[in-house]
Amino acid sequence: MNTLVLSESPAPMPRKKLPIGIQTLREILEDGFYYVDKTGIAIQLIATGKYYFLSRPRRFGKSLFLDTLKELFEGNVALFKGLAAEKQWDWSQKYPVIRISFTGGVLRNRVELDQRIMEMMQDSQQTLGVCCQHKSVSGQFGELIALTHKKTQQRVVVLIDEYDKPILDNIEDRAAATEMREGLKNLYSVLKGADEHLKFVFLTGVSKFSKVSLFSGLNNLKDMTLDARYSAICGYTEHDVDTVFAPELFDLDRDEIRSWYNGYNWLGTPVYNPHDLLFCFDERRCRSFWFESGTPSFLIKLLTERNNFIPDLGTFRADSDLLSTFDVDNIPVEALMFQAGYLTIERQEMQGQDTLYRMGYPNREVIISLHNSLLDTLVQSKRVRIENRTRLYDILDAHNLSAMQELFTAFFDSIPTDWYRNNPIANYEGYYAGVFYSYFAALGLNITVEDSSNKGRLDMAVRFQKRILLFEFKVVELVPEGRALAQLKAKNYAAKYRSSGCAITLIGVEFSRDARNIVAFEAEEL
Repeated sequence: MNTLVLSESPAPMPRKKLPIGIQTLREILEDGFYYVDKTGIAIQLIATGKYYFLSRPRRFGKSLFLDTLKELFEGNVALFKGLAAEKQWDWSQKYPVIRISFTGGVLRNRVELDQRIMEMMQDSQQTLGVCCQHKSVSGQFGELIALTHKKTQQRVVVLIDEYDKPILDNIEDRAAATEMREGLKNLYSVLKGADEHLKFVFLTGVSKFSKVSLFSGLNNLKDMTLDARYSAICGYTEHDVDTVFAPELFDLDRDEIRSWYNGYNWLGTPVYNPHDLLFCFDERRCRSFWFESGTPSFLIKLLTERNNFIPDLGTFRADSDLLSTFDVDNIPVEALMFQAGYLTIERQEMQGQDTLYRMGYPNREVIISLHNSLLDTLVQSKRVRIENRTRLYDILDAHNLSAMQELFTAFFDSIPTDWYRNNPIANYEGYYAGVFYSYFAALGLNITVEDSSNKGRLDMAVRFQKRILLFEFKVVELVPEGRALAQLKAKNYAAKYRSSGCAITLIGVEFSRDARNIVAFEAEEL
């Protein structure tokens, strides 16, 4: 946690209200809240296509963007005075809007889902002044669209917010999640047959489910998730922060805000998490506002159950198929982390004819919070985890390597035998190195893993103040003839860091899977 205060700042500019939790365009514009103008992007979307899908993490402004589309199509010109859309939109045309939202509440079965959908259909009928006769979900949705078109003589706009939430709310119960998927498929499949009645369709959600499993032939649905033109469709850019929110920067550390909250990228302009930024401006400090608003328990469970080498999660390469692969029966951890906002695209690379994406953690908030959550599953006590993390910082500050060995040895000793018995992750060598990595990452330190040189690959480099710690990890049952410190020296991994001007420490750590602990910890100063 950091309090952001700088001295000798210029006098503050007049401030507006912060739109924390507000998802209604009218309230933001009429009640004097800050607003980042996305109406130009909305106009561009409408002008170039008809069926769209957008995946973005939770609390990223998807609902506000849908509300902006609603106000545009309904022709509420007074709202858009001074905005990009004011002179770009044909205000003589108005279109009926059907809005479906699963943002509120948790639905636990198909009966509750169908009941909620029918309630939204009833609300839309009252708003649009039509009366449907069909009793089924799909029948009533199709009839609602057709009757509205007939009454207004204008094709219908359909906006669906958090289209996947009923599935994600039940993702740990495969049977319930499948039931929800089939119920939503019954609803969304109506859109294919209603094309002649539709002007524009826009769906938002966190995850990208297979078209085959959920949309039943709606093949013309354009996925704009990785369209560089719309990377900043949700979230705040650097320019937005420095202009729209300029009055909030008074006495705040701009670089600190950037390192904590910027860095989300979908192949175009990187953006800040809006939820974080608004709370940061409100409380005048940096901490994990977004992460704390919803603990990713299912993600943490997957990471600890599967053989994922934790340090690799922030450095791997993926293709578009991996990043978009997600279904009840197939949930790659990498896709879930990207779609949920715990990983982002750092850059695009070409390998022959294939396009690959170099993945990474977006910012300090995600790195620190995610690894604290991972450690909580091992320590099973937040108090002990906090004590260990605090002690590790003090150990690094004092450069007390014997105390570091004692800390990690005691930590491995504290893990219950039942945890090892019930978690296959403990059966592979990356687990032990991953514990070290998570503790350093939870401190928000500069860490490099699998760092390549002409000598080979260094396991981990940690930068702390004016010192670099170079780690090599070994499991003695796998390489009994190899000594970790000896390899560090033989490969001369330190050569790459000698020009940094920092003191360098070599640390070789050896584990035993039988003893489930550290059996050798050697260090040498350079």
